[in-house]
Amino acid sequence: MSTDTAPAATADATREAARRRTFAIISHPDAGKSTMTEALALHAQVINEAGAVHGKAGRRSTVSDWMDMEKARGISITSAALQFAFGDHVVNLVDTPGHSDFSEDTYRVLSAVDAAVMLIDAAKGLEPQTLKLFRVCKARGLPVITVINKWDRPGLEALALMDEIYRDIGLQPTPLTWPVGIAGDFKGVLERRTGEYVAYTRTAGGATRAPEEWMDADAAAAREGVDWSTAVEESELLEADGATHDQELFLDGITTPVLFASAISNFGVAALLETLVELAPPAAAFAYDKGGTPERREVGEPFSAFVFKVQAGMDTQHRDRVAFARVTSGAFERGMVVTHAQTGRPFATKYAQAIFGRERSALDTAYPGDIIGLVNAGALKPGDTLYLDAPVEFPPIATFAPEHFAVASSADTSKSKQFRKGIDQLDSEGVVQVLRSDLRGNQSPVLAAVGPMQFEVVQARMEAEFGAAIRLETLSYTQARRTDAASAAELDSLRSVEVLQRNDGSYLLLAPDKWRISTIERDHPELTLEPLLAGEA
Repeated sequence: MSTDTAPAATADATREAARRRTFAIISHPDAGKSTMTEALALHAQVINEAGAVHGKAGRRSTVSDWMDMEKARGISITSAALQFAFGDHVVNLVDTPGHSDFSEDTYRVLSAVDAAVMLIDAAKGLEPQTLKLFRVCKARGLPVITVINKWDRPGLEALALMDEIYRDIGLQPTPLTWPVGIAGDFKGVLERRTGEYVAYTRTAGGATRAPEEWMDADAAAAREGVDWSTAVEESELLEADGATHDQELFLDGITTPVLFASAISNFGVAALLETLVELAPPAAAFAYDKGGTPERREVGEPFSAFVFKVQAGMDTQHRDRVAFARVTSGAFERGMVVTHAQTGRPFATKYAQAIFGRERSALDTAYPGDIIGLVNAGALKPGDTLYLDAPVEFPPIATFAPEHFAVASSADTSKSKQFRKGIDQLDSEGVVQVLRSDLRGNQSPVLAAVGPMQFEVVQARMEAEFGAAIRLETLSYTQARRTDAASAAELDSLRSVEVLQRNDGSYLLLAPDKWRISTIERDHPELTLEPLLAGEA
């Protein structure tokens, strides 16, 4: 970058970074995450009608879900990124897989955002997957905004949900809105910071924005009677308990602002958007290690980005491969030639796009906080770094400990070349971890997954994209530990365990249960056994 343009570029990147709000929605399956994603897009006027029409007749899948499996099952398996303007801000919403089997992909997404929206089903409260993902947010220092969703359906009491959040995850809930009407009878919310009432009006199927009517406390009391009085009394109890928003405590991960909503009815969605741009942090410097010294890549420094997701097969007409990268510093311009930190080779960005589901558009510029889709990025894999001018290499993305294992083999021996190519591609994308050994050979790799549905995705994609149907033989292992080359041979000689190697060079010991791991650690303390990142992080 020449010296005469550097100050202007730095100012542009710094100013644009301050406008960005980049976040992910995390939740347990069926909490309404994809529906909320589209409700936000609807309120931001990105789409005219929500893609999820919830009725037996004419039901459609959400536009963020593009795989056939996603449409058939009504869950999100892949992640997608959506950018839209809201007022003076630019919002980057990164959708995440909606099933616990794909929590590793969700973890990769959380490495690319600055905040998270935790969606809780009003009837079910905090569920195991929600707890796991919250712990990942906590480990990464991500501030969390909580949304109690599905308040239009029967559910738990609002105060009981606040107690559950505090008890189970240790966050102090500080509601910004409070429901008027019990779960299942959602009339509107008390806006706690102003004391006003926001009344909601249903629309047909929730396909369009729900009208909102604001009124003062006296008008609310006259209209809603005892429901308004109850909401006011409960809000006063929260006030007495210190449950009021403090921005510093929120950013420090001590408190979580809470909103009540119904994504399917588009109730409370506008409040979430306004809360995000007001409270969520903007794009900021990224930390990395430079020769053992902690450093920070400031947003105004030359361009850098890191790849958090690689996905192939999104375009049925072309067998392309898209790398999703989070811009961490500087200004991105389509066509610029950057350096791939892991190989030191140049990487051309001619085919940069904004991608949401199967919808694509050319992306000419991007700034810190933005997500860019780099098409035909065969050399890139999750965790890679791209940079311009000043070198930087961000830390690799941690890998989850797999709990399910299966041997894969080609169902048709004449398709061995396609089999190897497909397995290698899915491995590089992070769809599953692929483990190999001299004993098993390249034709019988072991697939390692957080959940068994990942195996179904592998089977479906291998047949659809590579024309190589596969057979899977489930193994009895449930535990994986990292080891090293010096310990591998002796560990591999022990009964009921097996040592295999990942493409990144790591050696993994597979064992049937934790008891077997414990006995090996007791009997062979000289051998290396280290935990991988657990699902609960």
